[in-house]
Amino acid sequence: MSAKILYSIVYLISLLPMWMHYLFSDMMYPLVYYIVRYRRKIVRKNLTRSFPEKDIREIKRIERRFYRFFCDYFVENIKALTMSKQNMQKRIVFSGEEAIRHSYEKNNFIILYLGHFCNWEYVASVQWWLPEGVRSAQLYSKLHNKAMDRLFYNIRSRYGGININKKESLRRIMALKQSGGKYFIGFVSDQAPKRENIHLWVDFLNQDTPVFTGAERIAKKIGASVYYAKVTRISRGHYHCDFQLITDDANQYKEHELTLLYMKMLEEDVRHDPARWLWSHNRWKRQRTDTER
Repeated sequence: MSAKILYSIVYLISLLPMWMHYLFSDMMYPLVYYIVRYRRKIVRKNLTRSFPEKDIREIKRIERRFYRFFCDYFVENIKALTMSKQNMQKRIVFSGEEAIRHSYEKNNFIILYLGHFCNWEYVASVQWWLPEGVRSAQLYSKLHNKAMDRLFYNIRSRYGGININKKESLRRIMALKQSGGKYFIGFVSDQAPKRENIHLWVDFLNQDTPVFTGAERIAKKIGASVYYAKVTRISRGHYHCDFQLITDDANQYKEHELTLLYMKMLEEDVRHDPARWLWSHNRWKRQRTDTER
C-alpha cells in the first residue's frame, strides 16, 4: 500500500467521533500488549532499571498503564488530524500566559523544553494561545514511514506553527532571528542522541544517560528566554500544560546547567506519573564506554 493511500485512509478514520477512537484504543490495547507484544522487552528493561526500588508487580502495573495510555495517544493524534480549533482548545489548556508576555518584553525568542510525556503533540496547538504577533515553531525529525511522517508533519503544522528540520535547526533559527519577529520554539529533548551529538551525560532515572545540549546552546546564541512545559493528564484525552519560566537570560547559566535543570524537571514529572512517558523508546541504547571509544 502506498503512503498516499494509507494517509488517505488515516484521514478518513480521523473524521470519526472521539468516542469511536477510544473504543478502538480499548480494542487495540490487548492486541498490542498481549499478542503483538510491541517492544515489551524494551519497556520492561527501561522500567526495571529506572525503578529498581519497585517490585515486579508494580513494574507490571506501570507497564500495563503505559500501554493503555500509548494506545490512547495513538488514536488521539489520528483524531487531531481533523480536530477543530474549538475541540482542541477543550482538549488541552495552557497556563503561564502572564510570564510569557513579560518575557517577550525582554526577548524576541522563547525556547521551550518538553519531553515525550503525556500527549506532547497537542502542545503544538500553542499557536492558538500565544500573544498576537508571536509565531510558534518546533523542531522536526523526518520519520522513516512516509505515511506516518506525513501524518505527524501535518498535525504539527496545521495549528499554524513552523516545522524546523532538526538537521537545519541552527541555520533556520538564525534566519528567524534576522527577520526581527517574535518566536516560540519547542525542543523535545529527551531522545537518544547519535554518538557524534553526545556532549553530556547525566544521571537520569537511575541511569547514565546521554542528552542533547542543542537547545541550551541555541538559547544562549540568540539570547532567548527558556521555559519548561509541565504537562499533566487531567482525564482521558484532556491535558494541562503549564509554561514554567526557567530564565530570561540563558547566558547567566554555566555550560550544561540549563540542560541539567531540564532533565531534573522532566525526571520529577516521570516519577510522579510514570505511565505517561514514552518507555517504548530505546532511550539507553548508547553506553558511555562505547561513545568514548
